[in-house]
Amino acid sequence: MTAAVRPSTRMLRSAYHVARAGLFRYAGGDAEKVHERMIDVLSVLPASRRAREVDGVHVAGIAFPNRVGLAAGLDKDGRAAAAWSRFGFGFAELGTVTAQEQPGNPAPRVFRLKESRAVINRMGFNNCGAAAMAAHLRSLGVKRGNAALGIPLGISIGKTKAVPLRAATQDYLKSLELLAPHADYIAINVSSPNTPGLRSLQDAREISALVGSLVEHVPEEFPVFVKLAPDATEADVEPTVRAIEDAGAAGLIATNTTLTRDGLAAVDKHFASQAGGLSGAPLTGRALRFVDDLAHLTDLPIMGVGGIMSPADARSFFDAGAQLVQVYTGLIYEGPALVRGIHDIGRRGA
Repeated sequence: MTAAVRPSTRMLRSAYHVARAGLFRYAGGDAEKVHERMIDVLSVLPASRRAREVDGVHVAGIAFPNRVGLAAGLDKDGRAAAAWSRFGFGFAELGTVTAQEQPGNPAPRVFRLKESRAVINRMGFNNCGAAAMAAHLRSLGVKRGNAALGIPLGISIGKTKAVPLRAATQDYLKSLELLAPHADYIAINVSSPNTPGLRSLQDAREISALVGSLVEHVPEEFPVFVKLAPDATEADVEPTVRAIEDAGAAGLIATNTTLTRDGLAAVDKHFASQAGGLSGAPLTGRALRFVDDLAHLTDLPIMGVGGIMSPADARSFFDAGAQLVQVYTGLIYEGPALVRGIHDIGRRGA
């Protein structure tokens, strides 16, 4: 699109808000139904082979055309994988997917906290399974490094709920073997609060064994990232990071949702008792501090995610040491205008 006809960021935001309001009316206010309808619509869009080149960067051997990515959780089965480059993303992280198909937790399991600009979810890794995602990506011609959909694709893998923790490594390995041929990087999700016991895998000993096993099963140059929770204590973070480094991971993703309920608007405080992970504006400060702490602990590249609701938030994450950022809840509230706004700060070099 030429500069002469390119809509302003304000117009883009306004159009998105009108469309979002219509979807919520259609869905009777059901946030999960709105999400599924959006993915239905995006899944039929053809692929765009032109990624937006703005402030590109090489991280972990991958050429990212820009530094703004879609966070895991929004496109769990990769159904809309072909659409994300159209929104200006420089990469997309699909999933989280598990080795076995699973329905996730009972509904209702998504709550929109409008005044807090936040979401609480307890989805529980609902997905069609790693084999189904692999088949879908194969049908789109996606292979590692071929940029068939215009941008690099990461895939987040998690533990199947029915699999006991003692068998977690084999469960992750099954997903890895199915999906690595179609991914530019793999993200190990050990930080969701919605699968019982999953966060215990962030313990230094556990994460060392898990990451080490997965790294051994991919080519030497294939990047494996680890996604960490923002609720870990300072005493736990350093040994965990050292274990991840020693096991051969290529980078970190910080953070996932939080179990805390700090920062909720008064009108939303009745949601505090809902189980699940909180994302959005109340998480911004916590996630930013976590990224800053990690940047002082390690030289591993960091993807910053959690509460990035504005271009200024993204700038703060970059300044704190993140090489890349990912958005999810900010996209829900602000739409594609958020992605464009982050690109604009990249152009200015602010």
